[in-house]
Amino acid sequence: MLKRFVIIVLDGFGIGAMDDAEAAERGDDKANTLRSILKDCPDMKLPVLERLGLMNAYGAESPGMKFSPSANFGRASLMHFGADTFMGHQEIMGTLPKKPDAHPFQEKADLVAAHLKAHGHQVEIRKRQGLKLLLCDKYVTIGDNLEADLGMCYNVTAPLDFISFEEECRIAELARQVVTVTRVIVFGGRGNTIEDLWAAMEVKEGKFIGIASARSRSYERGYQCLHLGFGVDKRVQVPTILTGAGIPVTLIGKVADIVANDMGKSISCVPTEECMEHTLREFGRMEEGFICTNIQETDLAGHGQSSVRYRKVLEEADRGIGRVMELMGPEDVLLVMADHGNDPDIGHSRHTRERVPLLAYRKGVEGVYLGTRDTLSDAGASVCQYFGVARPENGEGFAGMLSE
Repeated sequence: MLKRFVIIVLDGFGIGAMDDAEAAERGDDKANTLRSILKDCPDMKLPVLERLGLMNAYGAESPGMKFSPSANFGRASLMHFGADTFMGHQEIMGTLPKKPDAHPFQEKADLVAAHLKAHGHQVEIRKRQGLKLLLCDKYVTIGDNLEADLGMCYNVTAPLDFISFEEECRIAELARQVVTVTRVIVFGGRGNTIEDLWAAMEVKEGKFIGIASARSRSYERGYQCLHLGFGVDKRVQVPTILTGAGIPVTLIGKVADIVANDMGKSISCVPTEECMEHTLREFGRMEEGFICTNIQETDLAGHGQSSVRYRKVLEEADRGIGRVMELMGPEDVLLVMADHGNDPDIGHSRHTRERVPLLAYRKGVEGVYLGTRDTLSDAGASVCQYFGVARPENGEGFAGMLSE
């Protein structure tokens, strides 16, 4: 009998600010992504999500969408600090979030240099305005990420015609061992040179120095990227646990870029229709296994502060989710959720710290209230519980509540 579990993450689709949002996210206590979209698009209709209990989770009806008495629904809080796609997905996959630090690379440059030298690497120091940027093994630069909130991430950048991405990643992993910012982002491309990276070096606010990724020419050809998170151990996450037990795992969309899935299948894509087509195709091929799909264009609409665009993406995703449900057998489980909020009307383009919906579907199971969960990890714990394998590092499973 077919036995499949699918999680679809509508990236940035929050349903109301968490209690700590004002302190944690600079005054975002008024954030509510769904409320803003409904205010701007009051006639929006999402029939599949409505049936799954979106308005139940939201706690109110709209002119176009009502409560669903048959829905299995709940809400989930963010345990990770801030509101972050990368850490949100690590949390979904069962990671217990640890609080990172935020500080300029200058505070760690000497420590990183010493650690790399101790492991046999050559390290040079390049300076601008008195700030240090590291060059490792002639081609790998290490400095601040200048695109995210300053001080939150470091970038490791290299021209991949001159050094392999695997070697670049090994250097980044050594840096990750001694720094405590939320992410070390490793990336590079082909067709550029170290001179292109130096031409893209910038200083911001007199404290942060790095390679501006958009000007580095890394994206033009053969781009590769890996995110190394603080406190993230793939061995205690859902994909590694399942594949280690012989259960197939497929990650689709942005989740394929940010969650380790060494023994599974990862499909990187952005367009919502393409993500849903991959999901349908992989679901149809799979007799047993786990699929997680990230719909990134919802988050991009939030960053663009466009409720109209957000609505269009939600409508497209709604149709795709309905097609998945049509293929599901009696043992299959679908969970639709999000990783944080991204309120298009809040007045800035950053993520917002919001609770997210948990909408579950299994044929023959109706009217189950999943409650307000303490962590997104309850989703990953439920996947492991469903397949009868070891639980991940964090989370309490609710798969038993969806039994017939």
